Amino acid sequence: MSKIQVDTIDTRSGTSTMQIGSTNTSTINIGVSGDTINIPSGVTIANAGTATGFGDNTPNFHAYKSSTQNIAFQNNVKITFETEDFDSDNAFSSSTFTVPSGKDGKYFLYASIQTDSSEDFDDYQIKIYKNGSLASGTRDRHFLSETIKTFTVLSLSASDYIEVYAYVGSGSNKNIVAERYYVYFGGYKIIE
Repeated sequence: MSKIQVDTIDTRSGTSTMQIGSTNTSTINIGVSGDTINIPSGVTIANAGTATGFGDNTPNFHAYKSSTQNIAFQNNVKITFETEDFDSDNAFSSSTFTVPSGKDGKYFLYASIQTDSSEDFDDYQIKIYKNGSLASGTRDRHFLSETIKTFTVLSLSASDYIEVYAYVGSGSNKNIVAERYYVYFGGYKIIE
């Protein structure tokens, strides 16, 4: 291996494109661990290839309800989401999202439920639980078959787990409908 030591590499006069690497090159390394690569203001980075390692919104998941579920009156009941639309890291199982190893960070989480009730009632709640404790929620007066939604941003670490619960505080037991467009649970890691 050869080493060239210079302060500036530039093109010759009349040439505006610099090529680093050619047909024998498979990997080009710039800098070493601990270095800072500086891209000055006004520089445009154009990518026509595949960018990896620059952050992404994974893990991400979205699941929905495909069977009716009864919610017992005045009980916090875990909502089951039987069908997945997607689950990038296989981190959603048994209606629970668990943060995979190495995926610590901030997550945007959302959930929606709807009952099939034809009566008005008070104290209708949807809740997002983190590790078995309430982390976020929405409370509303329920009118007939209204949809209620909640969303939050949480800092999560590996093995933290997220679930959705519902609560009906007045009236009687209610059914959460099987409906992919109204009863769902999802989330994704926010690029930081």
